[in-house]
Amino acid sequence: MRLPISPLRREKTFHTVENSKAIVNAGIFLIILFFYCLLYYNNMARVISIVNQKGGVGKTTTAVNLSAVLSRMGKRVLMVDLDSQGNATSGIGVDSQQLEHTMYDVLMKNAELASVIRSTVIENFHIAPANVNLAGATVDLVPVEGREFRLKEAIDSVREHYDFIFIDCPPSLGLLTINGLVASTEVLIPVQTEYYALEGLGQLLQTIELVKEHLQPDLEITGAVLTMYDKRNKLSEAVFKDIYQHFPNKVFGIVIPRNVRVAEAPSHGMPVTEYDKSSRGAKAYRKLAREMLYIDVTKKVSVPKEQYVSFEEEEVTMTEIPVEIIQENMKKEIQQKKFIELSS
Repeated sequence: MRLPISPLRREKTFHTVENSKAIVNAGIFLIILFFYCLLYYNNMARVISIVNQKGGVGKTTTAVNLSAVLSRMGKRVLMVDLDSQGNATSGIGVDSQQLEHTMYDVLMKNAELASVIRSTVIENFHIAPANVNLAGATVDLVPVEGREFRLKEAIDSVREHYDFIFIDCPPSLGLLTINGLVASTEVLIPVQTEYYALEGLGQLLQTIELVKEHLQPDLEITGAVLTMYDKRNKLSEAVFKDIYQHFPNKVFGIVIPRNVRVAEAPSHGMPVTEYDKSSRGAKAYRKLAREMLYIDVTKKVSVPKEQYVSFEEEEVTMTEIPVEIIQENMKKEIQQKKFIELSS
């Protein structure tokens, strides 16, 4: 004969079952939340600052053309003009003098970034424009609390709507550039293949490390891209070797050649990839954009050639310097220095 279950035991069993259900439901909720966050994070834009405190190295040209090419590939791209000269703005055909709202309003007047963004003639390509008013932001930002995070807060509000966000930083290491670095997860450094372009790279790298250490721990150097490369000039190859010492395994295999079409395009308010699609400069930027798609910033920047997707099977006539050759030459130089030291 079975004994009746006591009310206390029945209540205890009931609570045990209810607790188990609650634990299971909580576990399911956490799993769903994890995958939702993972999906949300993967859909977030790559935010890339294009930085070099030296002027005239091709920062704006690189920002405009990479944005244009990636937009043509179907990517949603936002270019943030953080330079008071407004060259990125005018370079895409927007009159900087006729703007009602600019990045100055975002940084200093708490305007929503979405209210400043403008579409361009290229589908999927948007710009947050700037003009001369932004020059005052460097001084006006000094007393502002949390001044280094102003741009990051603005970009985070629209980041989910884009695949790439490029920030065209000014030629300095002031507060505007710091804002660009803090708002980014990646840094792209254009370097002109001339001797003076190497000066200041150490200071730039130190600034990036300080930002990474104190303000933006997720910041990584995507790589250095050589611009205005002239294969007839031996200095270009020498500069390439020096840059490789600054950025081991972080130098792009694609170099941007010195090309008159690249210089002409901004005067027409167009990227060179739209102004003259068959030019050497346009072809180089298209290959650079393709390489950007495959980059893992935690590993070396080089991409296997078989992963390139050709654009209408076009032939790129520009010079590409294999990284392996550079590494081999550097090893020989080190061996020669050791031999000289031992001999002396």
